[in-house]
Amino acid sequence: QVQLVESGGGLVQAGGSLRLSCAASGRTFSNNPMGWFRQAPGKEREFVAAISWSGGSTDYADSVKGRFVVSRDNAKSTVYLQMNSLKPEDTAVYYCAAASLAGGRPRNPRLYNYWGQGTQVTVSS
Repeated sequence: QVQLVESGGGLVQAGGSLRLSCAASGRTFSNNPMGWFRQAPGKEREFVAAISWSGGSTDYADSVKGRFVVSRDNAKSTVYLQMNSLKPEDTAVYYCAAASLAGGRPRNPRLYNYWGQGTQVTVSS
């Protein structure tokens, strides 16, 4: 059974940091781009960051650029999202996902066919 399991969410004050992890099991995603998305209450799921299969290329939403860093360790089948200088507007459920295509680092959630269950991130002001 293929699983993506996120961890590392929690409650943090504005300006603080959190590191999310996404561990894959059931199959390898070392040849697939991985992405992070988030969904706040009453809002649509939005793209946060993506990383190519090798980790050599990354992409970020403008709202998190310069504050978040996505990385991956294919030997550990794990993807990370380091979140710094957190703001209350970063509050959301964060999801990791594995893309179905082999190349790039897509922003379109429809190009991802494996999703984790999500982890809550709450930033207090």
